[in-house]
Amino acid sequence: MTGSAWTARLFRLAAAVAGVAAACAGAAEEAGGGPPDKQAKLRAELGKLPLRVVYESYGDGNWELRAMRADGTGGVNLTRTPDVHELLPHASPDGRRISFLVDAGTGRDKVRSAYVMNADGSERKRVAANARQPCWGPRGRRLLYARSEYKRFTHSSYATKELVFYDVAAGTHTPHANNKLLHVTYLCWSPGGRWIFGTVHGGMGFGHANVAIEADGTGVASVRRIGGCRIDVRRDGRKVLWNASDQAIVAADLDVNSRPPKVGTIRTIVSCPRTHMVYHGDWSPDGRYVLFAHGPTGQQHAGLKAPGWHICVADAAETNVWVRLTSDGQSNKEPDWLVPANPEGK
Repeated sequence: MTGSAWTARLFRLAAAVAGVAAACAGAAEEAGGGPPDKQAKLRAELGKLPLRVVYESYGDGNWELRAMRADGTGGVNLTRTPDVHELLPHASPDGRRISFLVDAGTGRDKVRSAYVMNADGSERKRVAANARQPCWGPRGRRLLYARSEYKRFTHSSYATKELVFYDVAAGTHTPHANNKLLHVTYLCWSPGGRWIFGTVHGGMGFGHANVAIEADGTGVASVRRIGGCRIDVRRDGRKVLWNASDQAIVAADLDVNSRPPKVGTIRTIVSCPRTHMVYHGDWSPDGRYVLFAHGPTGQQHAGLKAPGWHICVADAAETNVWVRLTSDGQSNKEPDWLVPANPEGK
């Protein structure tokens, strides 16, 4: 065999090996991450938790909110509304209610509104029309949302202006003291109630920044060392996680008593190759686990179809040890932990 023939054969062999490796890596990405024994241990732990998971899912031409146990079993549809789309669920800290968005209408005449309902899907109520990014206060008595920047519908997540507090019991709306808040998205109200975290795109003098906003004041400051987006603060206020990139969710110590809050050593919770994305990280109430969504690259935002996306859970004490909870790949995104009133989580 000539040298050129040998070279061609080696190239074909290398390509075949690379193809097998890529296929195996893809299969591993779909099944979970980390050694099999650690995945099995994690799944067994999740099966014992009295927690549920709520998330958005697309099927039969409609977005619905679904809930399941922490290990992915016992799935139910909470909304069952074929004429409107429900998105972006967030459970209140006491587990009694869920806030979410509703898209009604079609095309540019579509309207996105903020709603609340009981954790079982009953007694749904519209909070505000043309609203974005609702999130709960530390005791679940108030909801924070952003007004949409435009009257016409847009999928742009940062098209917001002003923040508003909604008192659930009284049904009253109170604008935030700073009326110049613009293009703030992915809101997260810190457990202590002092800070509102968010990501700013081209507003208030920021090109792109993660900021801390005084909940009861007018101050706004960039949070150093947090790049990317989608901040989530652990319930004790001492840890923070966020999307450092489309392929990595990271965590760090957090000092919310400093002004602005300070971030400590950063470490990776979960990462993936560029063929996939990890998004929508959410701390479990005890801080031991991190919920997230995982799927092929593209369309990570709420309300955009993303076939092949799944809800997953990672061990927060490890790096890249995680399991997949869903199996249908129906654009499952935006997961949030739900503490059920029933201690058995049923």
